[in-house]
Amino acid sequence: MAESIIVINPNSTTACTDAIDNAMDPLRMTGGPDIECVTMTEGPPGVESQHDSDSIIVPLCDYMRGRDNDAGAFVIACFSDPGLHAARETTDHPVLGIAESAYMTAMTQGEKFGVISILEPSVKRHGRYVRQIGIEARSAGDRAIGLGVVELSQEDKVLDRMIETGRALRDEDGADVLILGCAGMARYRDRVSDALSIPVVEPTQSAVVMALGRLRCG
Repeated sequence: MAESIIVINPNSTTACTDAIDNAMDPLRMTGGPDIECVTMTEGPPGVESQHDSDSIIVPLCDYMRGRDNDAGAFVIACFSDPGLHAARETTDHPVLGIAESAYMTAMTQGEKFGVISILEPSVKRHGRYVRQIGIEARSAGDRAIGLGVVELSQEDKVLDRMIETGRALRDEDGADVLILGCAGMARYRDRVSDALSIPVVEPTQSAVVMALGRLRCG
């Protein structure tokens, strides 16, 4: 497989892209496609509202159009899946949204998934998406840690809140698998899973695994 998988972080926070890039290391293999993680400098510092999500659709599609000749697949690395359907109209290559991929992955690992989100507006936006794709019966809940994208590098504070939130999703809401509701949370997956003894899905990994399968199998 010579094609590249281009993973696009639609926000302009490079620390978020760095966290995504590190999470890709287990999926990089000899003879496999290059996994390139890029930052959209036109985007907001974090996609934290519906307006943020909508505002990046046009530049996202423009970027994909410009990279179409050297890509085998694209991954939109934002849990809102901004512009997913418009992007699929932009290119003939596979386009994976990390939220859609994470939900599908989580439903193979448990009966009820819980989402650890960043802020309350994200919870509402995710809820609309879950209802839109018709999987609300498999959702245990969605809870926010109360920190924005640019704050996700505050290791101890973020990890404590994620574990506390994940515990509430598990013990109070009945989740038996958790999803990280922001690509910038990637660095915390193993520690949250270990602390709670429950599977935790990192959404960009889920999407890239699916992209690898698409490229391998055609």
